[in-house]
Amino acid sequence: MPVGTHATVKTQSPDELEATGARLILANTYHLMLRPGAELIAELGGARSFMAWPHALLTDSGGYQVFSLAKLCKIDDDGAVFRSHLDGVKHALTPERAMQVQALLGSDIAMVLDECPPGGAPRADIERAMRRTSAWARRCLASERPEGQARFGIVQGGTFEDLRIAHLEDIAALDCEGVALGGFSVGEPSAEMYRVLASLGPQMPRQRPRYLMGVGKPADLLHAVSAGIDMFDACCRHATRATVRR
Repeated sequence: MPVGTHATVKTQSPDELEATGARLILANTYHLMLRPGAELIAELGGARSFMAWPHALLTDSGGYQVFSLAKLCKIDDDGAVFRSHLDGVKHALTPERAMQVQALLGSDIAMVLDECPPGGAPRADIERAMRRTSAWARRCLASERPEGQARFGIVQGGTFEDLRIAHLEDIAALDCEGVALGGFSVGEPSAEMYRVLASLGPQMPRQRPRYLMGVGKPADLLHAVSAGIDMFDACCRHATRATVRR
C-alpha cells in the first residue's frame, strides 16, 4: 500500500501510481488535520478528490505521529493534547476527533486511535498502552460512522508474545472490519518482530484483512506474508514497489 502522507505519493502522479497496479493508498490523518485541515479537504470533496485518486483510500488515526512528532504532548485516558510540530498551536486528539477527521477526509478505511509505545518500552508501559488502546477503540467504534467506511482495530503489546496474543483476542472481539498490528518497527530488533509475528500472525482472524502497520522492507514482507499478513504500508521506495507487486 503506497503511502501518500500529505495526500500525495512522492514523485508519483495519480496516473503513474494507478499504472503500477495500486488500488489502495494511505494518507496521514495527523498531517492533513494540521495542514491544510480536514474541514477544508471535506469542502473540496474529500481526500480522494483533493489528490485526484480514483481508487480506495486508507487513513491512519494520527496517533503514532502525535506521539512521535508533536511537541509537548500530554496523553491521558481521554486522548492526547499536543502542540503542532509546524507552528506550536495546541490541538486535542481524542478517539472521537480522530474518527471525525477521518470522516471528513472521506477515507474508505479508517484506523482507530491507539497509543504506540516505543520499542523496548517497559512491560508496565505497554500494558497501559494496551488498556488505553482497547478503551479508545471502543469509543472510536461507537462514534458516528460515514456510510460505507470500514474501521480497523489495532493490536499493541510490544515484543511480549503473551501481551500481543491477549490484546489480539480483545481487539478481534470488537465489531471492526479488519485487524491491524501496530507498535512494530518502532526501534525493536527485526529478529524480535519476526519472532512475535511468527506466533501472532496465524492467530489473527482469517476472515478479516490482517494489516501490519508501518512495515514494508522486502525482508519484512517475506516474514510477514509467511505469517499470514495481507496488508502493509511503507514510505521506502523499494518497499512500496514490492507491496504493489503483491
